[in-house]
This record gives sequence, structure tokens and C-alpha cells, in this order.
Amino acid sequence: MSSGKKSILFIILILLADQVLKIWIKTHMEIGQEIHLFGNWGILHFIENNGMAFGMEMGGKPGKFILSIFRIVAIFGIGWFLSSLVTRKANLGLILAVSAIMAGAIGNIIDSAFYGMIFSESFNQPAILFPPEGGYSSFLHGRVVDMFYFPIINTHWPQWSPFKPGESFVFFRPVFNIADSAITCGVISIVLFQKKMFRDLS
Repeated sequence: MSSGKKSILFIILILLADQVLKIWIKTHMEIGQEIHLFGNWGILHFIENNGMAFGMEMGGKPGKFILSIFRIVAIFGIGWFLSSLVTRKANLGLILAVSAIMAGAIGNIIDSAFYGMIFSESFNQPAILFPPEGGYSSFLHGRVVDMFYFPIINTHWPQWSPFKPGESFVFFRPVFNIADSAITCGVISIVLFQKKMFRDLS
């Protein structure tokens, strides 16, 4: 199998896993609901966000629209770069890392672009797919579905601490999805193995 076909297959598999899980979460859980997978350390915790990866936000509806447009432009840029890597027969690890980043970006833009139009709200009840009255928002104003929560350490800062004495301390606090994970793993792989990955590129 050529590196180009491997790249396409990898992107499709990530997108399928990402979207199947998100649709299941949307249609079976309400916002704030949790399913404990590994006690209190590994939790499916359903939230939605208007912004970037790991639940970060960006400035209301105008910010949401700008972010969605930026994501679309970024996807085209990543696609062009990925195509050039395949054409130049670059290191397969680099091709797959960039493929993971692209798949993650596409996965989250699908939520932003379409979920508002095809799902009802998820407050107090699971969402309905293709509700008769229409979705909860418009094109490019949907919310991204996040669900993975790993509060490996959940404690409080000691009272004698000069930093936030007595306040709650959680590690790892962000809630994320498969798309976020794909982007993060792709970026980390490139950072860690950049010498090997870029060695044959002139």
C-alpha cells in the first residue's frame, strides 16, 4: 500500500472513531452526565465548547465564526502540505503524523459546521438527531463535543502553600475528544522525532 493510501486510510479511521463516539455521546447522554470507566481516574464526561481544543474558548459568536473559518483555511493548508509530503515520498512517520493532525482538525470542524444544524440541545436530555423543529444553531456555529476526562490527581493545595492555599488541584483537568488527541499526538510525534522525519527532505 502506498504512503498516500495509508494516509487516507489513517485519516478515515480517526474520523470514523471521532464521529461515531461523538454521535453516541450526543444521543445517549445529556451535558454534564458522566460514565466512570476507571473509577474516578478515567471518566466519560460530556461537555460542549464553542472554542478550541481541550475546551478553550474564543470570544462569543464572532469569535466562533472566525475560529471556524481559520480551521477551514488550516485544513486546506495542512492538506496541501500533506500532499507535498506524499509526492516527495517523505518519511512515513511524518506523513502519518500530519495525517493525524489533519484528521483532528477535520473532526472538530465537522462539529462546528454541522452539529448545530442536525442536533437538538443536549441540556437535561440526550440530543435528537435531525429533530423536526431543526437544530440548536446555524452553520459554523455548532459546539464541539468533548468527553474524555482524566483527573489523575484530585486533591487540594495545602493551607501552607504560597500558591492557592486550600484550593482544589486537579491533574489532568481538560476534557477532550479523539480529534484533540489526534492533533496532540501528531504534533508531539513531529517534535520528538523531527530529525528522523525531516532527514530525507531537501
